[in-house]
Parts: sequence; structure tokens; C-alpha cells
Amino acid sequence: MKKVVIMVFLLLFLTGCVQSEQKKAFDVQYFDYFDTFTSFTVYAEDEDQFQQYAELFQSELEYYHQQFDIYHSYSGINNIKTINDNAGITAVQVDKELLDFLEFAFQEYDRTRGKVNVAMGSVLSIWHTYREEGLADPKRGQVPDEEILHQAAGYMDISKVKIDREKSTVYLEDPSMSLDVGAMAKGYASQQICGKLQKAGVVSALVNIGGNVQTIGVKGDGKMWRVGVQNPDTSSMQSYLYALNLQDMALVTSGTYQRYYEVDGVRYHHIIDPETLFPRQDFASVTILCRDGGDADALSTAVFNMPLEEGQEFVESLEQVEALWVCADGKEVWSTGFKEYVVD
Repeated sequence: MKKVVIMVFLLLFLTGCVQSEQKKAFDVQYFDYFDTFTSFTVYAEDEDQFQQYAELFQSELEYYHQQFDIYHSYSGINNIKTINDNAGITAVQVDKELLDFLEFAFQEYDRTRGKVNVAMGSVLSIWHTYREEGLADPKRGQVPDEEILHQAAGYMDISKVKIDREKSTVYLEDPSMSLDVGAMAKGYASQQICGKLQKAGVVSALVNIGGNVQTIGVKGDGKMWRVGVQNPDTSSMQSYLYALNLQDMALVTSGTYQRYYEVDGVRYHHIIDPETLFPRQDFASVTILCRDGGDADALSTAVFNMPLEEGQEFVESLEQVEALWVCADGKEVWSTGFKEYVVD
């Protein structure tokens, strides 16, 4: 896999280049994992220690990228694609980490009352095909027929995803079903990678996998990490809506500006409501702030797929979870404690 790496002293949004008396901030960037931009910023005693941390980060990033890939196979690895390829045929033996992830996905499905579902592959693949065709030839872009979508929805029963812990296997009972873990893969990976970095001795770092941000501790100078919330209006001169002060927190935004195509002036983005099987048009973006990157990623999709009042009630029922809704008309709604993190 081709890798692009840039190592520089830290230059983060609104932070500047800083260093403590004992540690310096180093930054490394990658462009070939999870089909997105990834950056890793860490405070280390010297370049040798940084290289150790960077090698661990890249190794873990590549590992989770390959495990969660739904499009590509890798020599000697059984991943999500392998599971999908064997739907209705045979159980697939996988790594413990992939079993852990799928069990996490089941928990998120239950917690969000089905608003985020990794068994939606049959429906999401249809939208993916139409989106790619619409982007390739915008004048001929089309919207999937409802009948086709509802037929595909008959193959997204998450209860038919069978895990055998003793044998370390996953089996899709329905031969027409498939997994798509895009709604939580990057956030979950960032959370797991940060845990392994901490075990290796990292006490101050920031991980950003395609906008899924996870922080470890504070910066080397003792100040909190300062992270921007993406403005969903990409035509605006203001790239970020707010700057937030974060310590041991994750920040994830789901929005209509990320992956979409247009048909007859209507934007069809990649976040598909499991109930309607269409993209919701209520919001431009939903941002989730909480302790766990996997939770933040899954919740940003789930809350995006809820009506505003339902989403507000849901978020307020969760401990240490905050949200920012940017409605389609530009109106902003904050959860009760979101303001505490906003830089004045």
C-alpha cells in the first residue's frame, strides 16, 4: 500500500507550534487508510521516541483499515469482505478484535433503537452505486427505486449475524445480506489505537481519522487540545463553526457535505435512515462529543437519523455525551452541556 508521510512540528488549527520544556510536538500524516486523510500528533521526548510512537500508530491504523475493509481482500486476513463473501455459505474465522467490534456494533444498534445498523450493507451498496454513477455523470444521476430499496431492506436483519466466541467465527445466515461498518469503523479504530498508544507510554496526543478526532490527555504545555467543528456550509469563508477545548475526549461530525450527489437540485448524501431507506433532509450536520471515539462515531449517525426532538431527548439521556445540531435551514441547537467546551 502506497504511503504518504509528512513529519513536521505541530501546526494544528488554532493551536500554533508549541512545546514544553521536556517534550516536543511531532505530527505525521497518512492518506491511504480508510479512504481518507489521517493525522497523528504526539508529544515525545525526542525524534527516536516519536518514531516508535508513529510506527505503532501506523501499524495499528493499517490493521484496522484492513480488518474493516468491505471492498478489498488481503493475504492471510479474514476481514469484513471475507465475511460478506461467505454469507449463507460458511462461518468465517476472524481475529478477536473484529469480534469485539461487531459486538460493540450490536450494542450500539440496541442503544440507538436500530438507528445505526452494520447489517445495512444490502441497502447502502445500492446507494453507493447510484452515488458513484451520479458523480461520474451528474446529468444522468438517478435516485434508487423505492421498491428496489425495500427489497434490499429484507436482508438487513442484524439478528442473522451470528458470532461464535469459542470458535472465533462470524456467520451471516442470509446469503443476500452484507455488513457495512462505515458508520462507526473510523471512530472505533481511533479509540482502540489511542488505548494501545497509552499502553505504550503516550500521555499527550491527538488522532484525526477523516474528521473523527480523539485526544489523549492535554498538550505538552498543559493546555487543552483545541479542535474545530466543521462548518457544513462548505461555500462559507468560515471553515469552522466553533473551537472546542478537549481533554481525553472524542469529537465526530456526520454531515451532508461529506459524500453526496445531486438529482434535480436535491442533495442525496451518504447517511441513510434505516427506516425510510433514504437520506434524511432535517440536518446539515450533527456533531457528537463524548469520551469514546467509537460511541461518538456511531451516535453521530444515529442522532442524524432521528427527528430533532427525539435526538435531543436521546442525547440528554446519555451520560457525558453532548451534541450540536446544524439544521438544514442553518439553525443551531446545542445539548445542555455543549457550551462548556466551546472556546469563548
